[in-house]
Amino acid sequence: MRVLEIALDRACATGAEYADVRALHQTEERLSVRNGVVERATSGVSHGIGVRALVDGAWGFAASCVVSESEAARVAAEAVEIARASAMAKKCDVVLAPLDPVVVEWESPCAIDPWSVPRAQKIDLLREACSRAMSGGSDVRYASASMNAIRDDKAYANSEGARIRQRTTVTSAGIKAIALGNGEMQVRSYPGTFEGNVRQAGYEWIEEMDIAGHAAEIGKQAQALLAAQQCPQIKTTLILGTNQLALQIHESCGHPTELDRVYGYEASYAGTSFLDPGKLGDFRYGSDLVNIYADSTIPGGLGTFAYDDEGVRSCRTDLVRNGMFEAYLMSRETAARLGKTSNGCMRASGWDRMPIIRMTNICLEPGNETLESLIRGTDDGIFMDGIKSWSIDDRRLNFQFGSEIGWRIRNGQLAEMVKNPTYTGITPEFWNSCDGIAGSDEWVLWGFPNCGKGEPSQVMFVGHGTAPARFRNVKVGVGRW
Repeated sequence: MRVLEIALDRACATGAEYADVRALHQTEERLSVRNGVVERATSGVSHGIGVRALVDGAWGFAASCVVSESEAARVAAEAVEIARASAMAKKCDVVLAPLDPVVVEWESPCAIDPWSVPRAQKIDLLREACSRAMSGGSDVRYASASMNAIRDDKAYANSEGARIRQRTTVTSAGIKAIALGNGEMQVRSYPGTFEGNVRQAGYEWIEEMDIAGHAAEIGKQAQALLAAQQCPQIKTTLILGTNQLALQIHESCGHPTELDRVYGYEASYAGTSFLDPGKLGDFRYGSDLVNIYADSTIPGGLGTFAYDDEGVRSCRTDLVRNGMFEAYLMSRETAARLGKTSNGCMRASGWDRMPIIRMTNICLEPGNETLESLIRGTDDGIFMDGIKSWSIDDRRLNFQFGSEIGWRIRNGQLAEMVKNPTYTGITPEFWNSCDGIAGSDEWVLWGFPNCGKGEPSQVMFVGHGTAPARFRNVKVGVGRW
């Protein structure tokens, strides 16, 4: 795009020692139905351009929703002016790790264009899912179903010679049943809590999830939870299903490994990190079974791309290997402070936001068990799944999570259902208690579309893959210890 070249030329001509520019055109459709009634049926388009400039060792950023040659030049000059002002208050110079520029185009898989499917057909599917969910019991008072599609067309260029174009298509769908009775409310979701599940794919992903086919069971479980026993307050063995464990990975593994948190660039919005640089390569994060990695190359992952918003190629990085902390999520700037190269974790949520370090697909490597064998090897415990609540301190250490549903495990078998299951722990203690992980046949890739970070706030798409896992001596149930 010529506007990118004009922006780079103006930034460099007015004093930038480095500059990059992104142009983004985003199209989206959002549909939701509640109790058979359409709540939302919207579509929209957003487009704009953002310029980042480095002057006198400091950053400046400016953006505009007007994508024209004259506006590109103006925005670039403004970014340089902001950087020059920022340099007056800098604590140290920004230094970028080296990078070989590329010229490339990339597109995520999309077998069925979501916009080629009639809207009426999509709404009929959501209505059917709601109807089936409400058939689950007389106390199922509400059922909601949603479906979303987002397409991003992004062009990137920097003053080092990179020229990158990427197109991604993201779809999601999910169903939620709410039962009311005995003065309480119980919720069950399929396939997961956050928009069901979200994937870089076309409408074929909606068909694969088959939300209508699973809706009746979700309604039955919501109804049954009203009569279930309260989760006991005990210290016991805990087995987590993939949806809940994905959130555990997100909060206690993904966020603390973001290097900007370690250096204090990110603090006021969602805290810092306990993983100071002295722990790198010399800190036991979990048991020998725990292997956690970041991988922005996984097909379909929400954190998948060809190149990040600094032009760094996608890759896999072992964050925790055999329980030992091995690596951070980095940008070119933070990597340089460690004497390393970036592993491509810089992304912006839109054209009007400056890129910051974000999770890609943060995954737990599968083990050699099965969910059945994990349960069979547990004399007494609880199995939990479905995300309901979450809380973690500002250093990502002390946490408490709540799940939608649980079952007691007695003598190696699932027993009675329990409601309002919660568990609490301290990050390294919890991961060190892991003594079993299911294998690749039960590994599930989840998409989280709501990861918040930064000021001004940025909501990012990230992915998490995991199989069910078992943890010993975990405090479960609400109450004081």
